[in-house]
Amino acid sequence: MQPDLLHRYIFDELDVRGELVQISQTFNDIVAGHDYPEPVKHLLGELLVATSLLTATLKFEGDIAVQLQGDGPVKYAVINGDHQQNMRGIARMQSEVMGSRISDLMGHGHMVITITPIKGERYQGIVPLTKDTLAECIEDYFTQSEQLTTRLWFATQTDTDNVKAAGLFLQVLPVNKEKSQQDFTHLEALSHTVKDEELLELDAQTVLTRLYHEDNPQLFEPQEINFVCGCSRDKTIAALVNVGQEALLEDVQAQGEVVISCHYCLTDYRFDEQDIRNIFN
Repeated sequence: MQPDLLHRYIFDELDVRGELVQISQTFNDIVAGHDYPEPVKHLLGELLVATSLLTATLKFEGDIAVQLQGDGPVKYAVINGDHQQNMRGIARMQSEVMGSRISDLMGHGHMVITITPIKGERYQGIVPLTKDTLAECIEDYFTQSEQLTTRLWFATQTDTDNVKAAGLFLQVLPVNKEKSQQDFTHLEALSHTVKDEELLELDAQTVLTRLYHEDNPQLFEPQEINFVCGCSRDKTIAALVNVGQEALLEDVQAQGEVVISCHYCLTDYRFDEQDIRNIFN
C-alpha cells in the first residue's frame, strides 16, 4: 500500500496552483471500531481530504479543526489536524441516517474552520451548509474569505474493508486577474474529466499527466499524512486530577475501577484504587 500523501503542484505557464491528496491508512485508522454507516464514512473521508487540503493551502504552523455541526442525523463531524498532516477525526450521530447529501446528514448547520497557530492569534471561519456537497461548501469558504476562485473534486471508497479517500484542488494565483481566470477555466475543464477510480488508484504523477499532459504540471516533494490520536495515559491522569480523589475513589468502590475511553481511537485507560491513590500522592 502506498503511503498517504499530499502533493502540491504548479504549471510552467499558467497562473494556477493545485494539490492532490490520496489517503487510505489514515482514513482506515480514523473509522476503525466505530461502526459508522457508509454515508457517515463517506462524509468523514471527504472531511479528511478537505482538512488536509486546507492545511496545505492556508499556510500556517499549528493546529486546524474542520467541524460540521447541524440538527440532522449527524450531530457533528470533525477532523483535527496540524501543519505536519497529523490527523484524527470523529462523528456523532443522534438519529438514523437516511440519505447521503450534506443536508440529509447534517440538516440545517454550518462548517467551522478553526486555526490555532503556534505563533499569532486564533482564527475561526464559519460557513453555512447550504450546498449539496462538502466540496461546494469549501468552495464557498474560499469565495468568502480569500476571494480566490477555487474548485475541489472528492472521491471516496467506503463499501469495502479498506476505505480510501482522495481529492483534487485548483486555485487561481493572485497575479494577472484576467490571465489567471482564463488559465483556471482551461484547467477546470480538464479536471472535470477525472474519474473517481483514477484519483483513488493511480499515483499522483500518472493522474496529473493524464489530466494536464500538455500543460506540464510540476510536482513538489510530497508530504506524508498520518493518523495521530494524541491521547496518552499521562494526559488522562491530568484530566482525572481535576475530578478529585474522593469522587474517583467512590467510582472505584461502585464499579471496581475507573475507565476512561478515548473518543477518537477507542483506547481504554483503566485505574484501580491503588492507581488513584498513587496519582494524588
